[in-house]
Amino acid sequence: MTQETGSPDTPVYGFVGLGVMGQPMALNLARAGTPLIVWNRTPDRAEPLRAAGARVAASVEDVFAHARVVFVMLLDEAVTDTVLGRGGPAFGKLVAGRVVVSMGSTAPEYARGLAADVHAAGGRFVEAPVSGSRKPAEAGELVAMLGGDRDTVEEVRPLLAPMCREAIPCGGAGSGLLMKLAVNLYLNTTIAALAEAVHFADRQDLDLETFRAVVDSGQLASGVTRVKVPMLAAHDFTVQAATADAHASTRLIADAARAAGIATPLLDLSSDLYAESVRLGNARLDMSSVITAIEARTEARTDTATDRP
Repeated sequence: MTQETGSPDTPVYGFVGLGVMGQPMALNLARAGTPLIVWNRTPDRAEPLRAAGARVAASVEDVFAHARVVFVMLLDEAVTDTVLGRGGPAFGKLVAGRVVVSMGSTAPEYARGLAADVHAAGGRFVEAPVSGSRKPAEAGELVAMLGGDRDTVEEVRPLLAPMCREAIPCGGAGSGLLMKLAVNLYLNTTIAALAEAVHFADRQDLDLETFRAVVDSGQLASGVTRVKVPMLAAHDFTVQAATADAHASTRLIADAARAAGIATPLLDLSSDLYAESVRLGNARLDMSSVITAIEARTEARTDTATDRP
């Protein structure tokens, strides 16, 4: 296959993976006038990109054939390896001479291994996991945490502007993902604590709109509270960040912590709650569904108390 990158004055950029986060991110690139070629395993997800002026590729090979820099936003490590053909001869042909920008959330050691394989094949690699959920993705308000060699990071950094409010270099390969895990530890435990607070207020017969007003008037107010408190109060679990993904994130953090001998007591409790919410059937609903796990624990306590003689 002959690889093309367009003229020097009009480089083409690729985007692979148009899921809950990837689609609005790619749309922001296209709407900003970025010459873009996209691909997704489910073709229907690419139609809004076509309408926004992006070219829709027939295959991932077609993306890499035309783009010098390819953003990859796939579900997990296994899907990323499968889509890129990692471990087989197709991988080297795909990434040689290309910059692979991995924007998904993976284990830091996975990113280091992928970076080494890309470099060995003659390509370059930057990790750029993002902090934020669907609404910040739609608004172009994500925060990217970049890891990789300095020159390539600085080359990629301005390309992220349509998607990200900030793009912050964090060090070599693996550093961006370690930073993402640290941020997610804070986020995952915060959402679980916020859900518990809403549940407490509700069971104490407090008005939840007043609770929201108090929280949003105080020092704990944030974009998270402004979005999640109304969702929690209404049991509106329209997905911004899926419960199963939140649980997977807690396991990634726990694995990294155990490898470094770090205790994570709050994370471990939160992880149990997200796992319970997944078992309740909320895997692809928003992570705020963690409140249902807390409610189930309350009901179990109530049933136990009722059964006592």
